[in-house]
Amino acid sequence: MAIRQELEKKSKRTCLYDKHVSLGATMVEFGGFDMPLLYQSGGIAPEHFAVREHVGLFDVSHMGEVTVRGNDAERYVQHIFTNDIADAPVGKIFYGMMCYEDGGTVDDLLVYKLGENDFFLVINAANIDKDWAWMQEHADGFDIDLQNRSNFYGQIALQGPEAEHVMETVLAIPCREMVFYTCVRLGEVIVSRTGYTGEDGFELYGSHDYIRDCWDKLIAAGVQACGLGCRDTLRFEVGLPLYGDELSREITPIMAGLGMFVKFDKSEFIGREALLKQKTEGPAKRLVGIELSDKAIPRHGYTVLSKEGDPIGEVTTGYHTLSTDKSVCMALVDSQYAALGTEVQIQIRKKVFPGVVVKKRFYDKHYKK
Repeated sequence: MAIRQELEKKSKRTCLYDKHVSLGATMVEFGGFDMPLLYQSGGIAPEHFAVREHVGLFDVSHMGEVTVRGNDAERYVQHIFTNDIADAPVGKIFYGMMCYEDGGTVDDLLVYKLGENDFFLVINAANIDKDWAWMQEHADGFDIDLQNRSNFYGQIALQGPEAEHVMETVLAIPCREMVFYTCVRLGEVIVSRTGYTGEDGFELYGSHDYIRDCWDKLIAAGVQACGLGCRDTLRFEVGLPLYGDELSREITPIMAGLGMFVKFDKSEFIGREALLKQKTEGPAKRLVGIELSDKAIPRHGYTVLSKEGDPIGEVTTGYHTLSTDKSVCMALVDSQYAALGTEVQIQIRKKVFPGVVVKKRFYDKHYKK
């Protein structure tokens, strides 16, 4: 009881907290918020496969939102963001990173272009305070209105091959013409065709009352509520990074294999020179996928060994995947061991298990192009 009281005292709650409790969710602390891990006693598999095969509903109201408006809004975002948003059409969404001068990752985020000189930045829950302070620190000299709107917005994600049908029939939101990584603004509501599962899907941002109303309609229509447990297995299977595991202050976008989202052709951005040097010379470590021939599960922090038994890195995330029935992981290893087909080993408790370096995408994505 004392532990539970301490959790409630320290953790924030999203606008959907009471909905999770009423559905019997197992709640855990994540990113400073009390969040649903799963809803069913049978584990996360039913929720995982609801998303892979049908449709699932996630509360992602813990994510942070920052708005950037004003004459220098585009120039400011270009300055702090690794991707290139220059001359983008309204409604376009970009994935990328904010980096320190030495190339380390402040956070990975989405940038929505809602209008000319009007941008909407979506940041990770655990990094809201840090990111906000960093953004303010680098706003000097820019004619912008920078606002942290994280407390205003609630957010849900509807994910899976049936998401489009459910959006149109249950929520009456026309979305058939939307392509992946685009958005529309409907008054105070933002609708985007985005997600973190490897499946087609949508994310809705709006007031707490609006998000609660949408949640109730979707649950009443029989959509499966899904927790953080399957959110992690789903994103992991398609090789999507999680800040704190595959990206961090010490892990740069180049090390993580995300160089495609770092645009060196644009004039400048924070961390550009350090990242360009790392790309040119090659990073000391690289993020790889590893597949084990055994059923053992490699967990975060487990040591990766060379074929000869020398320590060469650490596991960042590992699972026995639900969709492919394989024991796999992502790991940060010394670059000389990063080539596909390289034989390695993983120390799992007191045993060593052989593995081989493979692509980080363990399951094919199914986005709408």
